[in-house]
Amino acid sequence: MTEQEQKEKVIERIQEIFDPEIPVNIWDLGLIYEVNVLPINNVQVVMTLTAPSCPAAQTLPHDVDKKIHELDWVNDVHVEVTWTPAWNKDMMSEVAKLELGFL
Repeated sequence: MTEQEQKEKVIERIQEIFDPEIPVNIWDLGLIYEVNVLPINNVQVVMTLTAPSCPAAQTLPHDVDKKIHELDWVNDVHVEVTWTPAWNKDMMSEVAKLELGFL
């Protein structure tokens, strides 16, 4: 499997995770800033949350780690939460904006 195929598989897993307060997956919400497949099948994810006081602050990064670890070729996962740049609704995909009534 190529690095690009591995990255696509990771993104597919991330798309299975939903913010508990919003009926849209965290990929389409724009919460994932980077997905990198590193040597020896390690995965690095840089993500944010909708707000620092988000009730899912403790669970969403753990859910990302757990979902990616389900891929049998993954060795290790590192999930980093960042607040820069701050999330805003312009980061959402068209699908998310439509689902949430922003279009």
